[in-house]
Amino acid sequence: MIPLTDGPTQMSSARTRLALLALALGGFGIGSTEFVAMGLLPNIAHDLLPQLYAQSTTEANAQAGWIISAYALGVVVGAPTIAAFAARLPRKQLLLWLVAAFTLGTVASALAPTFPLVMVARFVSALPHGAYFGIASLVAASLMGPGKRGQGVAFVLSGLTIANVIGVPIITWIGQAHGWRIAYLVVAAIFALTFVAISLLVPLQAGNPKATLRNELRAFGRLQVWLALLIGAIGFGGFFAVYTYIAPIVTTVTGLPESAVPLVLVLIGVGMTVGNLLGGWMADRSVKRGMLLFFAVLLVSLATLYFTAWSLAGLLVSVFVVAGACAALSPMIQTRLMDVAHDSQSIAAALNHSALNIANAAGAYLGGLTIAAGLGYLSPIMVGAILCVAGIVLALVSFGIDRSRIRRGVDTGVVHAQRPDPVPVD
Repeated sequence: MIPLTDGPTQMSSARTRLALLALALGGFGIGSTEFVAMGLLPNIAHDLLPQLYAQSTTEANAQAGWIISAYALGVVVGAPTIAAFAARLPRKQLLLWLVAAFTLGTVASALAPTFPLVMVARFVSALPHGAYFGIASLVAASLMGPGKRGQGVAFVLSGLTIANVIGVPIITWIGQAHGWRIAYLVVAAIFALTFVAISLLVPLQAGNPKATLRNELRAFGRLQVWLALLIGAIGFGGFFAVYTYIAPIVTTVTGLPESAVPLVLVLIGVGMTVGNLLGGWMADRSVKRGMLLFFAVLLVSLATLYFTAWSLAGLLVSVFVVAGACAALSPMIQTRLMDVAHDSQSIAAALNHSALNIANAAGAYLGGLTIAAGLGYLSPIMVGAILCVAGIVLALVSFGIDRSRIRRGVDTGVVHAQRPDPVPVD
């Protein structure tokens, strides 16, 4: 069996925490660059699509959502490509290259003068996204040591969730006050700080010397890898359909002022942070039970949001639970991918973010279609509920295949860190 990490890196506990914080800071920057557009969507639409905005703010907001889809598609393309070709590179060196690319791409996003060029810049700046989280997760798992792989993954992802508590609301406020372009320059500064932190705090760690492009690409020949990807790509669409259009939901459906949008984003970020910690803890115990549990919570909370978004209490409670359930699913889906990918660990760790950003693109696009069709700002929530149900079905199919193979005495294709083979599948 191929180990999931190179083994724990021997460091003092204080140095280990600092290294993990440096990795999480990168996640903070990524969360900021990915999600800040959602709170500034009306501002971006007004600036880049002035004629359409003057005719119809609804259609302008829906079209501006394509910027979010462009970023998501960049993640989808970049995650497997970079991870497959760069699996043998020293991991710290690779992380530094990825953060440098983030910095330059985000600056380009802020300076691009037209809507099409901003879309291109967002696509290019997203290419390192999945590879960063994938490689950083492998480094964190090594730093955490045996039996804490899920918590290591969750720690790196915590930067992304904390960004939604602190970074995204503050940067959204800056963007509302000084322009969305200034907001992206602030994000670029966060990436520059991340580069310095990783340079100073993350230890040298070799890549996988046995990794080859052929070995990494073998992951795509495994049915369970595809099913895990589909679970994330489809099931997560429920969250992104809501999150993409949270600003107009808050102002138009609930009737709150624009100044309330950053506060709602803080609440979403708190929900994501809590959910991420719960998901990491659950991933080290039972990925399958945890995944089904939080998908069910997501579905119920989406339905609740649809029927109660007109009220302040309904909006706040529902978006908190929606965000928490989705964030809890992320480390579980990533752990599932790493389990079923055998020795294709680098690409498996990155593919989770391809899947989640397919969900991002699909949620933003489908939600925009329903809004543009005149179904209102609540319609993306129903789209999200349908996608969530599809994710549950796919999870049940995947787990059913495991059970069938166990009954027939066939290897399930699932490997577990720090456990001897064979391992019964829960």
